[in-house]
Amino acid sequence: MRPRERLMATLRGEAVDRPAVCFYEINGLDEDLDDPDPFNVHNHPSWRPLVELARERTDRIVMRGVLFDGVLPDPLEGLAEVETRLEDGSRIVQQSVRAADRVLLARTRRDPEVNTVWHLEHLLKGPEDLRAFLELPEPELGDAPDTSGVLGAERELGDGGIVMIDTPDPICLAASLFDFGELTILAMTEPELLHRLLERFAATLLPRTEAVARALPGRLWRIYGPEYGSPPYMSPAMFRDFVVRYDRPMVEAIQRHGGYARIHSHGRLRDILDDIASTGCTGLDPIEPPPQGDVELEWVRERHGRQMVLFGNLEVSDIESLPTAEFERRIDRALREGTAGEGRGFVLMPSACPCGREVSALTQANYERMVERVERFG
Repeated sequence: MRPRERLMATLRGEAVDRPAVCFYEINGLDEDLDDPDPFNVHNHPSWRPLVELARERTDRIVMRGVLFDGVLPDPLEGLAEVETRLEDGSRIVQQSVRAADRVLLARTRRDPEVNTVWHLEHLLKGPEDLRAFLELPEPELGDAPDTSGVLGAERELGDGGIVMIDTPDPICLAASLFDFGELTILAMTEPELLHRLLERFAATLLPRTEAVARALPGRLWRIYGPEYGSPPYMSPAMFRDFVVRYDRPMVEAIQRHGGYARIHSHGRLRDILDDIASTGCTGLDPIEPPPQGDVELEWVRERHGRQMVLFGNLEVSDIESLPTAEFERRIDRALREGTAGEGRGFVLMPSACPCGREVSALTQANYERMVERVERFG
């Protein structure tokens, strides 16, 4: 089977020749190995063998957000003045929003050697900032979605993989505005105020999800953000209140048009797995093993494997640090547990990907072993 055929059969719960294997963000399509931009970590020569491995021997799942009026879902859509500058070699981005009698500021930093963004200052520092923010005009829904990014990536992939439509949920957009400790305090002390913010974001996210699902039916989706409302940060009851309440309508919209909704939630799952399943989703990732998570893959498959395709359950930290012989045992266990008994399907996948400029020889060897073990398993 070719990757696209294998992945689509997996999503439908049909028989496949072997489990699919995906490197998550590393897809051999989005990494520009020759771009000299100092903030492009992929131009280091050590990335080339890994990117080529992903392109030639994995079942690629390429993530794409969908634009409305030229923008992706953004909590500050149409509200912020943006200033970008270089400071000691790092890229600093400052956003300022005028709300009521105050100016709200947020700052981030991106360093050349690490492919991640650090939040130096969050926009909302407390309930009064939030109340001022809620008085600002809500974004317009926008015109029809721009499907060109998804369709273009599908043409480039051919039968080498599929495109997964990527969207945040309301709690994800809310969490981006706060220091996380402040968000959890707000959820406990002023839940109705937090709901006002979540409802603001849901008012645009849900109809946009519906519009995209209608324009691009039958695709895999990833809904990210539920982990912000998960234990130990919030209780299962709070997860149902702040996550399930808003994510279930998104899942229903996606699957009403033949799509497959995959919930993305790092960390602990034991106390919220039934709640995740109650959204009706047909996929779950990354199902982290202990100690990062609190359940084994076998346990998840026994309970909800008939409903959901399971994507996981390897840790990127293990890929970067474990001797290959030991990492091979982790691979083999994931393959056994992910395919045991009855289930909709399984995709072997890490929890994330390396974010540094250099890919070590050990990391490369462990990625290669992932592919080798899957091919032999088949």
